[in-house]
Amino acid sequence: MSCFSIFFIENILIWLVIIGAIVALVNLLLPLVLGWLGSAGSIILAALKIVLWAVVAIFVIRVVFDLAGCLLGSGPTGLHLR
Repeated sequence: MSCFSIFFIENILIWLVIIGAIVALVNLLLPLVLGWLGSAGSIILAALKIVLWAVVAIFVIRVVFDLAGCLLGSGPTGLHLR
């Protein structure tokens, strides 16, 4: 897959939508699931949200380095769905 082709951009956009949907669902469901634990549940919820955003940050770093690799000529590193 060549850099900055329509398929490369399509794959990045698909991954962004998937990650956004997972984050939204987790943020929606975690308070419902952990609400019955009281204050311990709120601490666990905060910890899980930190882990969730760390995973999102890692994904963003991966995309940025993929795009930088395309600019420098080494090609994308592996955000392929196909």
